[in-house]
Amino acid sequence: MGHLHCNSKRKKNKHLDYRERLKIEVLHKEGKDPKEISKAIGCTERTIQRELKRGEVSQVTSLWEEYDSYSAEIAQNKYRGAMEGKGPTLKIGHDHKMCEYIEKEIKAGMSPDVIARRIRDRDDFKVKISTKTIYNYVEKNVFLDVDYKDLIYGRYKKTKGKGLNRPSYRNIKGRSIEERPEEVEERKECGHWEMDLVVGGKGKSKEVLLTITERVSRNEIIRKLPDRKQESVIHALDVMERQMGRIKFRKKFKTITVDNGSEFLNSSEMERSCLSKKKLRTRVYYAHPYSAYERGTNENMNRMIRRFIPKGADISKYTKKEIKRIENWLNNYPRKILDYRTPREIYAEVA
Repeated sequence: MGHLHCNSKRKKNKHLDYRERLKIEVLHKEGKDPKEISKAIGCTERTIQRELKRGEVSQVTSLWEEYDSYSAEIAQNKYRGAMEGKGPTLKIGHDHKMCEYIEKEIKAGMSPDVIARRIRDRDDFKVKISTKTIYNYVEKNVFLDVDYKDLIYGRYKKTKGKGLNRPSYRNIKGRSIEERPEEVEERKECGHWEMDLVVGGKGKSKEVLLTITERVSRNEIIRKLPDRKQESVIHALDVMERQMGRIKFRKKFKTITVDNGSEFLNSSEMERSCLSKKKLRTRVYYAHPYSAYERGTNENMNRMIRRFIPKGADISKYTKKEIKRIENWLNNYPRKILDYRTPREIYAEVA
C-alpha cells in the first residue's frame, strides 16, 4: 500500500492541512467513497463529506460533459478565507453601557489608560478592560462616535534619545543641563520646573503662551504673552515675583530648565530678582540643542494643550479666562505616573 493509503494515527480535532487535502483529491479521483477516504486520512466520515462539499468544482470532459470533482487548492483557499475572518469575540461584547461610557470619557479628554483604571474601580461593569484593549478597539473602529483623532495623544509614541553633549554656540555663557543638581534629574524634590513657548500659526497674531511645568507633580502654569521676545518672558516672571514676593518665588522656582530659543537666551535677566537687583530669584539651566526629551515633562504638557489650541491657531482669539480653564483642566487631570492622582493633588502635598 502506498503512502497515500496509510492510516497513521491523527491528532483529534485537528484541522485538515493542504497535504491531507491533496491526499483526499487523489483518493477521490480513484473513486474512493468518503468512508474509505476517512480511514486513509484518519478522521471521521462526516469530516470528509464536508470537505468534499467545500472543495467541489464543476469540470468538463473532452466530450463537453460536466461532472463534479474535488479540488484541494479550492478547498484550501476557502479554508484560509474562513480563518482570516475568524477572530476572538470582543471582550466588551454587547455591553452598550460600557461602550457609551468609553466614548463619553474619550470625548471628555480622558486617555484610554485613565478610562481603563476608572472601569476597574467601578462595580457596575462586569467586564474589566485593559488600556491596550481600548486602544485596539479605537484603531479597529469598534466605537461609533470616536476614533484616534479624539484621543488626547492621538497616535503619538514616546521615543527616547540621547543628548548631543555640547552647548549651544550662541549661548555658551548659560548654565548647561549637565550642571543641574542631581536631585532635579531624579525628581527627589519639588520646585524644579521646565519652561517653553507654545506659538500660534504663521501669519497670525504674535501672541504666544508661556508654559511652565513642575517636574515632580506635573503642575502647570500658563501665561499669555504679547510676543515671543525675551523681554516678554522676563516681564512675565517679574509679574509672578511681584505677586508672590521674592522669597516665596525663590522657594517655589528653585530651578527652571529651558531650550536654546532666542526668547530664553538672557539667563541673567531671568535669574535676577526684580525686587532686589543684587539677589537671584531662581537658576536657569539650558538643555542640549535638539534634545526636547530633556524637557520631556513640559513637552508632554504642550501636546495636551494642543488638544485645546491646535497648531496653526490664532492664540490672540483665546481669552485669559479660556487659558485659565485649560490650565485648570490640565492640573485636575489624573495621570498614571501619579498613581492616577492629579497634579494639583500632588503639588499640594509636596510643595
